[in-house]
Amino acid sequence: MYHRRIEGDFMTPIRLTESFYHRDCLVVAPELVGKLLVRQLPDGTLLWERIAETEAYRGQEDLACHASKGRTPRTELLYRESGVIYVYLCYGIHWLMNVITGEKEQPQGVLLRAGAVHSGPAKLTKFLQIDGTFNGGSFVTSPVLWIADDGYRPPLRTDVRVGIDYAGEHWKNMPWRWIDATEK
Repeated sequence: MYHRRIEGDFMTPIRLTESFYHRDCLVVAPELVGKLLVRQLPDGTLLWERIAETEAYRGQEDLACHASKGRTPRTELLYRESGVIYVYLCYGIHWLMNVITGEKEQPQGVLLRAGAVHSGPAKLTKFLQIDGTFNGGSFVTSPVLWIADDGYRPPLRTDVRVGIDYAGEHWKNMPWRWIDATEK
């Protein structure tokens, strides 16, 4: 497992618990930047990447959020408990991965938009070998996919969300994307 040297001591990454995710997406999204996304393959190999970019999607009123179209079989996971994994197919070819945050029945989540090495949400899921079979799982309890904290806290910058022109000017221009400012 990965270790990071902090002030002379080694800190083993600690898996995030449900209480981390059980907060508003606008709090969770920036705090996820710098965390480690860990995937254990069937042969026991651990793949991991530091989260470098996230985007928040907040409720039915947010026209960029999938829940803005109402409760459907696709969006049902957005209404579930914090820490649930929400994976969906984009453009029929790319798997994108989110974590559900906040209160149950209050749809919101955070898109894991990029890693420190793999830029873009599709490149990140491809590297970690994530597909639709992870949809509905839990970052809190899954034995093969979790997010961990090793104490790293990068400086952040914000920007507008990407690829949501359909949501209109107001929602398109919300600065709800957080990026590790040390990344390019």
